[in-house]
Amino acid sequence: MHNHSHSAPQHNMGPRFLAGIVLNFVFVVVEFGYGIKINSLSLLADAWHNLGDVAGLIISLFAFKMAAKQPTKEYTYGFSKATILASLANCVLLFIAISSMGHEAYTRFIDPQPTSGSVVSWVAGVGVIINTATALLFMSNNELNSRAAYLHMAADAGVSLAVLIGGLLISYTGVAMIDPILGILVCMVILVGTLNLFRQSLRLSLDGVPEGIDIALVESRILSIPGVSAVDHLHIWALSTTRNAMTAHLMLENKLSAEDQEAIKERVRHEIEHENVHHCILETSSV
Repeated sequence: MHNHSHSAPQHNMGPRFLAGIVLNFVFVVVEFGYGIKINSLSLLADAWHNLGDVAGLIISLFAFKMAAKQPTKEYTYGFSKATILASLANCVLLFIAISSMGHEAYTRFIDPQPTSGSVVSWVAGVGVIINTATALLFMSNNELNSRAAYLHMAADAGVSLAVLIGGLLISYTGVAMIDPILGILVCMVILVGTLNLFRQSLRLSLDGVPEGIDIALVESRILSIPGVSAVDHLHIWALSTTRNAMTAHLMLENKLSAEDQEAIKERVRHEIEHENVHHCILETSSV
């Protein structure tokens, strides 16, 4: 029942994620090409940044596709948790890129290399337009994954704008050192975002309580339901990057009919949906 209620918005967002992936991947290829051609560290760092965004959009689309797959006898929870593993892989890729860019920036500080500020500016300008256009694809949707994509792409438009301004500074001042400084700043932006993503992904892969869910609040919501005396063996974990599950043992008041017990279990399921828990398994016994 719960699976169907969440599949509709995911299905509708698929084409938007696909459009965002294609648009950004084409730009990444162009940005890498010009970064290598004019020897610009800031463009190469921004290209890695945008490649990380493409990977993030692919993971989100992957989440939608995997969530729609039916469970099997071998994989009884389905395949949605593969999105968490994909997020971890994305983090590893970005950590490698940051290390490479950091080493290159170090060598550029020792021996600054000339680059074309005007080319940096117009390529970054295209990046501002593409990141803004991608952000607008997700602006009207309140689904969690889509909202995250909107905020991420809007922030990336700001990073590209900073690179654009840096390119103008290189053009007007001729100071080659501006390029590696910009490269380092973009790497720092990637590092902060990647560390946050890595921490969240690692937490979910270890079946930790997902961020944004207060297990004490969930317990108090359950205990506030008439007929529930106590709750124990309460566990909440992630089925995927977008869906969460819970198991709990409810101690119910004595002399409740079977119908009353079922009504209480339904009330519990309804209450915890407000706390972003979508799949619930409950056991009951009387005090």
